[in-house]
Amino acid sequence: MIYLDYNATTPLAPEAREAMLPYLGEHFGNPSSIHAAGRVTRAAVDDARDRLANLLHAKPHEIIFTGGGTESDNLGIIGLARAHADTGRHLITCATEHHAVLHAFEFLESHEKFRVTYLPVDRTGRLDPDELKAALTPDTTLVSVMSANNETGTLQPVPEIAAICRAHGALFHSDMIQSFGKQAVDGTRDGPDAISLAAHKFYGPKGAGLLWLRAGISIRKIQFGGFHENERRPGTENVAAIAGMTRAAELAVCGMESEQARQGGLRDRLWSGIRAAFPGAVMNGHPGLRLANTLNVTFPGLDGESLLINLDIEGIGASSGSACMVGSIQPSHVLLAMGVDPGLAKSTVRFSLGKQTTAEEIERVIAILPVIIARLKG
Repeated sequence: MIYLDYNATTPLAPEAREAMLPYLGEHFGNPSSIHAAGRVTRAAVDDARDRLANLLHAKPHEIIFTGGGTESDNLGIIGLARAHADTGRHLITCATEHHAVLHAFEFLESHEKFRVTYLPVDRTGRLDPDELKAALTPDTTLVSVMSANNETGTLQPVPEIAAICRAHGALFHSDMIQSFGKQAVDGTRDGPDAISLAAHKFYGPKGAGLLWLRAGISIRKIQFGGFHENERRPGTENVAAIAGMTRAAELAVCGMESEQARQGGLRDRLWSGIRAAFPGAVMNGHPGLRLANTLNVTFPGLDGESLLINLDIEGIGASSGSACMVGSIQPSHVLLAMGVDPGLAKSTVRFSLGKQTTAEEIERVIAILPVIIARLKG
């Protein structure tokens, strides 16, 4: 199979799998136990926290291990909003966020009497920092904007957003789940106050993630049952997954720039091949400020679902957008927010490349596309 859906998930790196194996067998102890078996796994969790903090230029106690990206987003948004509700109940996010973010804000809005502003984006998927400035009020406590869109790859002006929030006194959370390993993520004083990551997006195991939270910022846990993670996220730590995530994260940032340049070249070659096979194709997202591996394309007049099925028949795996919306017949909320016609949004396919993608695979896709397009037109 030619796999072009790396934004949905990535294959587990062999090195990450090797790092996990001791904690799936011999070292099975509960990290909270005081006996020798527990001390071994506690040491593994502590070591992972130190290494991840080093990668993020952060402090170990700022790392909160979670069960994945959705939980990290939920904890970062709901936990921070609740902790600072006495200061204000106005929150701001962007219309093109992942549903893990949007649904968290919708919950706070409908169940806990918070007021939420959803910022619009332009045709390329970028928000205007001036609109953020205009939306801020004395009651604003939290802003959440992702660094890179999972469907289009469009990059948001994170440093500028961070500066605006800091000047206003509002906290800034950023979903960096799609950008880690593709763009530099830095937990310094000039960036966001909280960052969400998910291991399976950078060749780590599913079911592991983290929330980096700047030291000194209070947060309320959203789950109950224990005192783990400095009383911020209860539950026995998934030691094997944490070990795998840590090794995968180290591999993801090693040689990142050269690998992203390689993937960017392959993505551009794929786009030129698509344009040759289907001249009316439209690329969605910012032409320059986007992830190197992501290509979101509308094929006017073709049904996106039929195109995906035919690609799959030919052994090519792609998607129509977020894997979290599987089974949905609704057009992408991201494309709609960008002003794309609903009918055209349903004619869209996302190709996302990864470390295992080769030039030969891209040429195979380019060669088979005219056959598929002719079949669908017929």
